[in-house]
Amino acid sequence: QAYAERLLKDLKGSARVEPGQCLGMALAAQGQWSKAEAAFVEARDLTPANEPENRARLGGMAGNALLAAGKPEAALSRLDQAHGEALGASDLRLAGEISIDRARALVALKRDGDAATALATARANAADNGQAWLLSATLSRRQGKLADAQQQIQVAAQLMPLDPEVGLEAGVIAVLAGNEGA
Repeated sequence: QAYAERLLKDLKGSARVEPGQCLGMALAAQGQWSKAEAAFVEARDLTPANEPENRARLGGMAGNALLAAGKPEAALSRLDQAHGEALGASDLRLAGEISIDRARALVALKRDGDAATALATARANAADNGQAWLLSATLSRRQGKLADAQQQIQVAAQLMPLDPEVGLEAGVIAVLAGNEGA
């Protein structure tokens, strides 16, 4: 943190982007979410407009800091902007990863239908991201869509075979579906 702050003091314009991102990450590691979000936003705003992928990535980091701070509505606004920038950069994988974070914010706002749509986008654009499939299975289970949940958790298990969260969710789905043998 101190190193990034020293660099930022002497730099101007877009030269502040990388140290700003570094500062944001250091602040996030310390749980200083509001300061981390501000550092990510400043770095994003200093990133040239012709670098929409980098702007999207930094906007996503700012959105995640807001999520961690318990501010899902503000996070969703940041993440929507980042998602648009990722799409503008034709980076569908990044857009998919940001969609996962959008879904988390939407669930926190009790907008489960919109979260399911965001997760469908994430699965389409980042099909090898196990978190998209795990969160989809969890949301489907909560919505009582056990057949969908079963299919989604199977994909998550293929992508993240050693993840204990996947195993736990698979067990919960199996019990609720009456398939205790699974």
